[in-house]
Amino acid sequence: MTDRYAVVGNPIAHSKSPQIHAAFAQETGHDLRYERLLAPLDGFVETVVRFQHEGGRGLNVTVPFKLEAFALAAEHSPRAERAGACNTLAWRGTHWFGDNTDGPGLVRDLDVNLGVALAGRDILVLGAGGAARGILAPLLAAAPRSLTLSNRTVDKAEGLARAFAALGPIRALAPSALGGERFDLVLNATSSSLAGDAGGRAPWPDGIFAAVALAYDLMYGSEPTAFERWAHASGAARVSDGFGMLLEQAAESFLIWRGVRPDTAPVYALLRGNRPGVRSVRMP
Repeated sequence: MTDRYAVVGNPIAHSKSPQIHAAFAQETGHDLRYERLLAPLDGFVETVVRFQHEGGRGLNVTVPFKLEAFALAAEHSPRAERAGACNTLAWRGTHWFGDNTDGPGLVRDLDVNLGVALAGRDILVLGAGGAARGILAPLLAAAPRSLTLSNRTVDKAEGLARAFAALGPIRALAPSALGGERFDLVLNATSSSLAGDAGGRAPWPDGIFAAVALAYDLMYGSEPTAFERWAHASGAARVSDGFGMLLEQAAESFLIWRGVRPDTAPVYALLRGNRPGVRSVRMP
């Protein structure tokens, strides 16, 4: 039987994961089927249980279910344990194994695809939910000069900063306290762009971008996101959405499920031709 995989989230119709994994399967010669699963906001566990009973072998998990995926998994990778969130589930015969490939996917996109050196940089992460949790440890492992978290609910950012304090120079600031601060890399880890919210910038001030700053949205779309548009208008030297991160974390998931890591370059060229000029070039 053809092995079955899926991406589960809400919303999910926008997801390019089925095209990505179909391309990976063709590249590697693996027989699998990959689909989208729309889970009710109060029905994530039921959706996953039904999928597994129908023969599902693995899942990618997107917003807003990464924390629920962590709770559901009976076994976790070290990076999922650090994040407290899962974006990848693999069925291990009797239970779900949970991993988090978001951080490695982001860092590989920044490093390999965009040529961004993170060491010695000042980084700002907007948001303090499951998406932010998944990227903090790999970002801190890259030895930035500082990593700042800012969230509408500052208590949540402060708790996250405390949880990762042993890994590097991390702090939390309220959005109102960012005035006068400048960052080399600003990462949007909120869901505002996915919702098409023109307030993707609010409540952060405009003047947070250093002279050669890259603004990077973990979300992606066929057109520039609300965050990308705001960042460009607010002085970011370059902007990028998160399609490259999606591609790289998907390759990590494929490795977990199938034991081989696909080459992402030809898949990017195949699926991203409709967004010329969006990708950043090398940061000086």
